[in-house]
Formats: sequence, C-alpha cells, structure tokens
Amino acid sequence: MCGIAGIMVGQGADLDQSILRRMTDALTHRGPDGEGFYLGNYVGFGHRRLSIIDIDGGAQPMHSQDKKLILTYNGEIYNFQSLRRELEGLGHHFITQCDTEVVIHAYEQWGTDCVSRLRGMFAFAMWDTRKNQLFLARDRLGIKPLYYGTMADGSFVFGSELKALLEHPACKRKLRLDAMEDFLTLGYVPNPKSIVAGIHTLDPAHVLVKTYGTVGHRTECYWTPDMETRPSVVADEAELMDRLGEAVKMRMIADVPLGAFLSGGVDSSSIVGLMGKFSKNPVETCSIGSEDQDFDESGFAQSIADYFGTHHRLRLMSPQEGVGLVDTLAKVYDEPFADLSAIPTYRVCSLAREKVTVALSGDGGDELFAGYRRHKFHMLEERFRAPIPLALRRLIFGPLAKYYPKLDRAPQFLRGKSTFEALARSSAEAYCQSVSKTPDRERYRLHTPKMTKMLAGYHPHERFNQLADE
Repeated sequence: MCGIAGIMVGQGADLDQSILRRMTDALTHRGPDGEGFYLGNYVGFGHRRLSIIDIDGGAQPMHSQDKKLILTYNGEIYNFQSLRRELEGLGHHFITQCDTEVVIHAYEQWGTDCVSRLRGMFAFAMWDTRKNQLFLARDRLGIKPLYYGTMADGSFVFGSELKALLEHPACKRKLRLDAMEDFLTLGYVPNPKSIVAGIHTLDPAHVLVKTYGTVGHRTECYWTPDMETRPSVVADEAELMDRLGEAVKMRMIADVPLGAFLSGGVDSSSIVGLMGKFSKNPVETCSIGSEDQDFDESGFAQSIADYFGTHHRLRLMSPQEGVGLVDTLAKVYDEPFADLSAIPTYRVCSLAREKVTVALSGDGGDELFAGYRRHKFHMLEERFRAPIPLALRRLIFGPLAKYYPKLDRAPQFLRGKSTFEALARSSAEAYCQSVSKTPDRERYRLHTPKMTKMLAGYHPHERFNQLADE
C-alpha cells in the first residue's frame, strides 16, 4: 500500500507546504520506501510509496509528459498491462513500466470515465491544470481507503487515512453523533461517514470532482452490481476454480516478495493452493496461533501448509499480548472498530512483513458464499415476512418481542425474542439487527434524554434501507 494526501486551498489563500508535509508524514507507515511532493499555487499533493511494481521508475506524484496532469495514487491496477497495450495502440507513449503511468494515460484518453476501465484496488487524486479540476476516485469495492473534507479555513483536504486530515490545523475534532450510534450498533462506522464531523469517506465505486474557486463538489457512482439480472450459477467446481485462479494470478504481479495469510479455513487455503499453482517457488505463508488451546486453530493452517509444501511460519499470541495492543490499534485504525480479529490480524501482518511486501488473504469468502449462519436464518425469516404485510407483522410480533423473556441459556427452540424482533421489522432492518453488536433494546438503555433528542430519531438501519432500495 501507499499513502496519499493533498490540499486545495480556498480562493485567495496560499498553500502552506508545512501542513502538507505533516499530513504526508502521518502516512509514513503506509509507504516506507520513499516520499514525493507536488507543490502548485493552490493545490499540493503528498505521497508515501511502498514499491511493488517498477521499483526504480514509479516515483510519485507523477506528471503527464506535458506536465498538465499530476497524479498521486495508492493501489494496484491488475489489468494495467492490457490497458497499456490498448493505449499504445491509440498513440500513447510510455516512459516507465509501472501501473501508475497507465492511470495517467487512461485519464488523458477517456477523462473521468477512465475508472470504469480499471480493474484493481485503488484510491487516487488527479490534478488537471487545464481545467483547474481535482478528480478523486475509489475502487469498486472500497478496498483502498480515501477520506476527504472541507476545513474551517476553506481548504479542501484528502488522505488515505483520517490521521492525515487531523494534521490540518483547521480541522475541528468534533464527534459525529450519528456515526457513534452506527459504531455502537455495528462495531464500525460505515461509508460515507467518519467518526469526525465534517470528514467523510468517498464511497466505493465513486468519483469526486472539485473545481478550484467553486463552492462544494460533486460525487458520482461509476459502477454498481447488477441486481436486476439473476446471477448465473457456477456450473461446477472446475469453473469456480478457473475464476478464482484468474483472480489470484492477477494479484501475483509484483516485483517484490509475495506471500499469503493462512488460517486453515476454506477461503485462505484455496488461495494458497492456487498461488502454488502459479508460483515457481514455495509460497510464503504465515499464521497466528493462540497459547490458549481452546482458541488455537494453527494446526489446521499447518496441515494445509504441509499439503501444499509452503514455507510456513507460525507465531503464538497470549491473551496478555492482545491487551497490550489496544493503544496501538487505536492509532492504526483512527476510528473505533469493535472486531476482535483486529488483534491477530495486526500480528499476522507484522509476521508477514518480516519476509514479504505483499500478502494475499481470504477475506470476504463467507459474505460471497453465504457462509455465516445469519444468512440461513435470515432467509428462513423471509418465508414468514413475505406473505404478511409489515403493518400486520408489527402488530403481531412487536408485543411478542417486547414481552417475551430473553432466555440466553435456554434450549435453542425457546430463544424466540430475537426472532420476534426480526419478524416485526422490514427485511433490511431485520438484517441490520442480525449483524448488530448491540441490539436496540440494550443500546437505548445507554441513551440519556439529551442524546435521544440530539439523534432526532436517527437509526443505523437507515443505511440498510437505502442499500435495499438501490
């Protein structure tokens, strides 16, 4: 990963280089291999680089050959080689071998529509001196982060992490209350909010355009999954493995050591097996185990490592070590994040970095393949919700949910409170509740009358309703 940061000052103001440097320095951990700056009259870019492709030729910020475009970019474009050939056929001349230059030429050829041709994970900023226009873009699934906001002095700022924006002296560090309510419900703050009022995250598959000297900016969605056409079902295991194989192979393009996180689960094991298929040397794998045998799954990872003949490394963690990481994780994540997996994830990243620069993981498998129990339970509830109007369900199941006791230690078939609550809600609201860290009945007990008044009826399921409507 790399780190990007930038400032567009308000009209009539001067660019303060020291602020830009502080913002960029806050991202040093993202890019230990080098730094670079672009300093214009009223726009400045900072970049911290982690070298992965074309180590000698990919320094940033990068200029177009006519010096009219300046790019600071974080990510990888997996189809950059085929895009480069297409652009060369259209008359473009390349100087480097890196994917960064492909982004510049793609913008020259297709303008802001270039993002629809990029296959990869990315967050970038392009300054177009011909139009006095700043262009921000984020990949389809939001793998790479991008924060932005307008400061009290009129400056528009952006960065890979919240900590970069907090370095700006005009940033007001004020808590956003509805974001805190989101966190208490979900365990994280969802896009496009941040925990700090006035700072936002650019939504996945969105671009932002801001012209110097104008008030505000515009954002647009450039891609969305097709929810109208019923998806084709993969015919057999061979076809599925071909698709996974293509995805893994594209992500192995690198000029630096590459490895994988291995838990021993189906998802990471599949990826490690496919990496071995495309690698000339044994795959570098690593995993974190627990000194508490009741929670240790390292034996599964070792079995997979032995089967595929990887160079496997294991490190054990104690519960005390996890407690000691709390302050560190607060600095890493910037925003509150209530997922215990953050602790072993931090440790496995540290372990991997001792040998490799890029590591593949199996995140997302359960979501893509409906691997959680909640997916099955939700669909069972849908059978009851579908034939009964919501108003009638609220009339029937609302009182049942309110008065039925919470029997956590009773047999499964007697634990009906959560089910009654779900049946009294819409599908989207019920799913929000199923992924909640803190159910409504418990969270509302934390609210003072003042807090309730300030929230003004806000509920985190509003975001779920919005996504369901889309």
